[in-house]
Amino acid sequence: MGRTSRKKRTTLANRAVIASAALILGGGGLAAVNVYASAGEGSSGSSHGRNWQPARQASTIDCPEVVDGIPEVPDPARAEVDRELAAMDTQITDAYREFADRRDRMARDPQLAQNAVLGPLKARRTASIDRIVTAIGRTAQRPEGLGSLAPCSLRTDDEADPPADDGGDGDGDGTGNGEQGDDAGQGDGQGDGQDDGQDDGQGQGGNGPEDSDFVDIQSVQPNAGKLARLRGASRGTFVTDCGRNQNGKFNPDNVIAAPGVGNGAHHMHDYVGNQATDAFSGDDDLAAGDTTCRNPGDRSTYYWPVLRLQNGAAENDADADGGGKDQNTGEIQTPSQVTLKFTGNPTGKVTAMPRFLRIITGDAKAFTNGDANANASWSCTGFENRQLKDKYPICPQGSQVVRSFAFQSCWDGQNTDSANHRTHVAFAQDDGRCPSGFRAIPQLVQRIVYDVPPGPGFAVDSFPEQLHKPVTDHGDFINVFDDKLMRKVVSCINGGRTCR
Repeated sequence: MGRTSRKKRTTLANRAVIASAALILGGGGLAAVNVYASAGEGSSGSSHGRNWQPARQASTIDCPEVVDGIPEVPDPARAEVDRELAAMDTQITDAYREFADRRDRMARDPQLAQNAVLGPLKARRTASIDRIVTAIGRTAQRPEGLGSLAPCSLRTDDEADPPADDGGDGDGDGTGNGEQGDDAGQGDGQGDGQDDGQDDGQGQGGNGPEDSDFVDIQSVQPNAGKLARLRGASRGTFVTDCGRNQNGKFNPDNVIAAPGVGNGAHHMHDYVGNQATDAFSGDDDLAAGDTTCRNPGDRSTYYWPVLRLQNGAAENDADADGGGKDQNTGEIQTPSQVTLKFTGNPTGKVTAMPRFLRIITGDAKAFTNGDANANASWSCTGFENRQLKDKYPICPQGSQVVRSFAFQSCWDGQNTDSANHRTHVAFAQDDGRCPSGFRAIPQLVQRIVYDVPPGPGFAVDSFPEQLHKPVTDHGDFINVFDDKLMRKVVSCINGGRTCR
């Protein structure tokens, strides 16, 4: 979705309001910060200070991840299974909207939540799971036990483990593990502070983030180390320049996780590289697509959730799927810098990626799934030895916000995708070697920089029930390098050269 206008910076009035909410620091943390004040809001908004403590009011809907319970999907069933999985995401979105509209009433009457939200959601999920089992069973063994993943629960923002409101188990972690630094002991958020059932009770757009999702980067201890490289390491790099999405290519699709389904992500994505990418793009479409990459041999697709400034400015998608309809509001920010670098392996040589290899790094549902697959890292320019995993950084004046993704760098040697979009690739082990049966490939490292006002007031787009938490950040990549350029990438990396 294009935009008819782009305000690169916020107005001075909005900037002043946001800055005034920023740094009230004591003992290395935030204190009584109203993240959501904007020039368009009155002064009577609810406080999120430490003296106001909600009675652990439920903040979101927590559903097990069904895709992680599916061991294998035969090719004839894949399209139907992907459609049903995407339909289940829509079911959660619809249920969350129903929950948010009546949050206060449900807090007083738990049975209302069961009757109006959790019960109907379980019935819809059960029907989708039955269709998935049937589709797989036509050509392969029917998966067992998926029905146990149908129930969902309500949870509060500060829970480590969700309550079993409906017998659901709320967890569904897949494979893979994050490589980025932790948040240096800053701790999880303390409650939601939502109290307004009319607009979901949180923030400018109604559902987050909150003040405890931010931390002053200067209070974080350095925590980013580098793995030692052995004598045979592949030390070179290849950088591809594909721009910053200055042309404004956006859509709320996810051609990897939800192919053939419009608004499969329920949040807006920034795209650089291949311009033919949407939910309905096949390999042939991508191979023939135009590219924003300076080298025409790279028609790869690189995409990630947009970052928005919650400054009261209405974006062009305020009434659209993926935007305002899915609780993603505010002014989309064009990055000031995007770096797409391919690096080597610390223990040996890399081999070529297969064309059309698909990789998702991070987990768009990490707030409810848990952080086993979380892999985004947040920091500030000038402070990148301090990395945050589950907090947004508050950067000092003159410093810019940095998002980083280090993608999986090991490939199973056979598949360009897998049923859960994870098991065909893996992260290197702690010693830098690939797991048994995997081979090292060039590792994509994305670094995205934003010039936003200091202090809280920004967030990445997310599924509505994920509340715009920083831990849900993620990146997606489809390799559409031509063979000649991929050979150059491998040669540069293995030869220890720096190439573009």
